Amino acid sequence: MPTYAYACKDCNHAFDIVQSFSDSSLTECPECKGALRKKFNSVGVVFKGSGFYRTDSRDTKGSAVSAAPAASSPAPAAAPATAAASS
Repeated sequence: MPTYAYACKDCNHAFDIVQSFSDSSLTECPECKGALRKKFNSVGVVFKGSGFYRTDSRDTKGSAVSAAPAASSPAPAAAPATAAASS
């Protein structure tokens, strides 16, 4: 279960509490019965290894590899057109 941090808007009392995801947020300060606000902290996630960046899946040759098959595909299509024109 996650730990949530709360702070009172009135008396600035701050505390942490362990709550389930299905539990509703606290709204009343246990010290002065004032309004509470939930504090949000940065998440400590570190992505290690390959596959997390856009450049990880690219080939080292770049776009030259993808241009070669495109150049060879029009040639076979032109040959049947020439044969049909001679008939």
